[in-house]
Amino acid sequence: MTVAIADRWFERRRVDDDITLLWEPHVDRLIRCNIWHVRGRDRDLLVDTGLGIVSLAEAARDLFGKQVAAVATHTHYDHVGSLHEFAIRLVHRAEAAAMADFTDFATLRTADLDPDILAGLRAIGLAEAEELITAYPDASYDPAAYRVRSVAPTRIVEEGDAIDLGDRRFEVLHLPGHSPGSIGLWEAASGTLFSGDAIYDGVLIDDLPTSDVADYIQTMRRLRELPVRTVHGGHKPSFGRERLVAIIDDYLRRKVAT
Repeated sequence: MTVAIADRWFERRRVDDDITLLWEPHVDRLIRCNIWHVRGRDRDLLVDTGLGIVSLAEAARDLFGKQVAAVATHTHYDHVGSLHEFAIRLVHRAEAAAMADFTDFATLRTADLDPDILAGLRAIGLAEAEELITAYPDASYDPAAYRVRSVAPTRIVEEGDAIDLGDRRFEVLHLPGHSPGSIGLWEAASGTLFSGDAIYDGVLIDDLPTSDVADYIQTMRRLRELPVRTVHGGHKPSFGRERLVAIIDDYLRRKVAT
């Protein structure tokens, strides 16, 4: 199989004066994580870090002019691959141990996925090729050797903790369901929510081994009451309150009735 070699691994888009979105365009949409950089007066915030195939810290070093606090919204491998590259690492208590000794599922090959799960993914246009990447960072890259590096959090966070950037303040919201330690970062002053995989504009995944539908229902109900203006999710494009309510109502309609 001949695979293209990527000229560059990351793309980026400036959302506003403070927020930049980074992503890995050569990664299948299934595991193509949104990486959010938020510029603060005193320090910067990085929400999730992608797969770690190529150094994020090196590729985006022009953005990281200040001290950077890297937050894992949860520890699924598509969100924490480059977490080890940053000196300040925040993870929720429920998943801190899993990050410090990372043995969770992580692969770039579709053959490693459960056949039933793979069939379901392909039915919605995901994971259609043999590999979950469409290019290699260099000619010697071996997808079979892909691993997530274990790293201990430098700060364990819980519900209500604050992340202060000097001129911006984010509150940690514990949003379990997709995973036990899923969190969101809520800025009440602007109505901005960085939601990780708790909610995004796509098929919400609640059937993983550590997912919990009952917790997810409570998370959805909580988010519906939050005065959100903008949601920056872990996948897919950002959206506003009207779409937030529609996604939640659709989820609750399907799950509460079953």
